[in-house]
Amino acid sequence: MRSYLFIPGDSPRKLEKGLGSGADALLLDLEDSIAPPSKAAARATTVAFLKEARGAKDRPRLYVRINGLATGLTDDDLDAVVTAAPDGIMFPKAEGGAAVIHCDAKITAREAIAGLPDGGLDIIAIATETAQALFLAGTYAGASRRLKGLTWGAEDLSAELGAEANRDGDGNFLAPYQLARSLCLAGAAAAQVQAIDTVYVDYRNEAGLRRECEEARRDGFTGKMAIHPAQVAIINEVFTPTAEAIKRAEAVIAAFAAHPEAGTVGIGGVMYDRPHLERARQLLARTRR
Repeated sequence: MRSYLFIPGDSPRKLEKGLGSGADALLLDLEDSIAPPSKAAARATTVAFLKEARGAKDRPRLYVRINGLATGLTDDDLDAVVTAAPDGIMFPKAEGGAAVIHCDAKITAREAIAGLPDGGLDIIAIATETAQALFLAGTYAGASRRLKGLTWGAEDLSAELGAEANRDGDGNFLAPYQLARSLCLAGAAAAQVQAIDTVYVDYRNEAGLRRECEEARRDGFTGKMAIHPAQVAIINEVFTPTAEAIKRAEAVIAAFAAHPEAGTVGIGGVMYDRPHLERARQLLARTRR
């Protein structure tokens, strides 16, 4: 999946509009965008939407961002939303593989109670929102077969660090958040799950969004979260492999297929080795999905 669009879980109008946004996945939010007095109502609105939308034709994937384990609200969120069978849960403020195991256990129990297939709900974990989480970014491998992606966030982390800002005057992330981004990327690679880039909050700045998407794709991220429907088209465009990239990947695979014992192959005067072959396979796999 390329684009993940956040939508407040308490707004029927925005939830309905999200279905036509073009996003690959909707992130129905019960956490940061919902004030504490409105949490219960947001759960009810989200569940009603899930029950109606999950049967829609050609719908996006539907994930619910629950409240983190430290809030005391996780169980109430899961009690409500698991019965509505979303495609998955976005797990905020995750602190390593042990936290994902904990979340998995909670979901498993509720799937059983609801009579749902075991393992039907995926998990996408936000891996960098606390200082402690940074030290645990390499512990997600093997934590849960539900875990399908890691993403990162700078807003909660900057609050915990007591920082005055997380970006410089040109909109680039400052050093602590560049570190968090890199740890998320490496953690996802180690766990063999999708690496998803964080949101770009200046949603009217299309040039800035495009630049950040291109940098993320260059570095190994394969998708990005959005906070506004207007961002979806650019995210989808940048993270969709181009015809040129697909042709190049097919040529690399074909060259190695013709010389299966070779460690390197030459194509058009350029040398390609086995890591290039693996990247070509990954690109074509994303294209098929």
